[in-house]
Amino acid sequence: MTIDNNNKGEMEVGLKRHMGLLAAVNVILNVMIGSGIFVSPQNALKFSGSVGACLLVWLICGIISLIGALCFAELGSVVPKSGAEYAYLMEAFGKKKNFWGPLPAFVCAWVYVLILRPAEIAIIILTFSEYSIQPFHSILGLENLSADQKSNLVKLFSFLTLAIITYINLTSVKLYVKLNNIFGFAKVFACFIVIAGGAYHLILGKTSNLQSGFEGTNLKFGFISLSLYNGLWSFDGWSSVTTITEEIKSPHKNIPRSILIAVPLVTLLYVFMNVAYMAVLEKDEMINSAAVGISFAEQALGPVGFLIPIGVALSTFGCAMSIQFGVTRLCFVAGREGHMLEPLSYIHVKKHTPAPAVFLQGVLSVIFLSVGDISALIEFASFLIWFFYGTACVCLLVMRKTHAHVERSYKVPIILPIITLCVSVFLVLTPLIDEPDIKYLSAVGFILSGVLAYVPFVYYKVRPRIMDEFTQFIQLFFMVVPTTNLEDENCNTIANDEKIH
Repeated sequence: MTIDNNNKGEMEVGLKRHMGLLAAVNVILNVMIGSGIFVSPQNALKFSGSVGACLLVWLICGIISLIGALCFAELGSVVPKSGAEYAYLMEAFGKKKNFWGPLPAFVCAWVYVLILRPAEIAIIILTFSEYSIQPFHSILGLENLSADQKSNLVKLFSFLTLAIITYINLTSVKLYVKLNNIFGFAKVFACFIVIAGGAYHLILGKTSNLQSGFEGTNLKFGFISLSLYNGLWSFDGWSSVTTITEEIKSPHKNIPRSILIAVPLVTLLYVFMNVAYMAVLEKDEMINSAAVGISFAEQALGPVGFLIPIGVALSTFGCAMSIQFGVTRLCFVAGREGHMLEPLSYIHVKKHTPAPAVFLQGVLSVIFLSVGDISALIEFASFLIWFFYGTACVCLLVMRKTHAHVERSYKVPIILPIITLCVSVFLVLTPLIDEPDIKYLSAVGFILSGVLAYVPFVYYKVRPRIMDEFTQFIQLFFMVVPTTNLEDENCNTIANDEKIH
């Protein structure tokens, strides 16, 4: 597509800033609040050993998440680009013209785009499907089906759900924003239902389950680390708004504000929901429950207990939709930098969505759904998330010197990135030391495979001839074109806004 400079304003193609403060808050809420707090919050209680220690763990995890998120808010003001950790690694190290410079950023994109996020989406959609069909067991006659038949039905529903989510993200950012807001409010409402049920239980004077306090607390290092690890996994998603920086209106203001609203809100919801669970369920009941939210609903909510499966379904759908939205932007940015196939950075001429990137994520998630049980895959890969959080904090410390001239609309005390870096080192090393397993070696092997791909295709810039024909096919099939160099214009606009403010 040829751009006429005289009509540049009409013909510019790129990501548009459709998302204000409310949408940014709901992006964080949708990614942070998935199925975990409804289905499996018992691990924090199991490893901490007591009611008091468990609640303290959830509070500490919320504080740690807020500290990390505030560090990302500053990084977003220094590097106003989508991509979160990837963008920060590129800015801090990737500009160096040597072998090692862009490698960390490439490995980050390699892990997130090709395995971690699509696998995570697949697991979340499977959970959505299981809880969506649960209220219709008798209508669908599921009691008469074998385990394999039920599994196939869940998979079929999962494929349909994935198709819907991919269609939404392909079609319109505005449609995504509307649905994102709806699901954000819905899942907060579902959390309030749990809290209200627990509060009613306590008002009736049923406080015996909470009276044990810190009795039985596990003080061993291994147990403390595992309880924190499980709690922080439930809080993951606080960096999600920085993955889509280029689509946030006034990001220098709205990113810090959205973090300061969303992360404390999620922390309060999680703490009070655990109080509600512990008030209704005995310690052993909660630890041994296959789905804590369902067990809670059966005892506390009576005839309206069906609202919990619906709440889980809403939470998982919104979470999967937002995770896919975010990782496609990382895919888009990596393609723009030459770290992924170039067509992945192309934008639909009318819908202004990164259609090839969205389609790729849909295909990858289909593959993981087809595999079946991929929980172990997430387990060995999840610690990599905190590894990249740590690298992002290294970027912040580095750019305090190398980018000292950049005016920051938001700046954190230097101790905060140091704390986050220490936490990330702790969470990365703990599973390797406490539970050495082949799955962690597999994660290292996947990183090494990224290095093998990096050497020819990024460092030596090998480009097969067939890529010209492939790129042309992608352009025609998806009706996409390269962005019209809006990246620098967006950054300059933000920089000027920051000077004004």
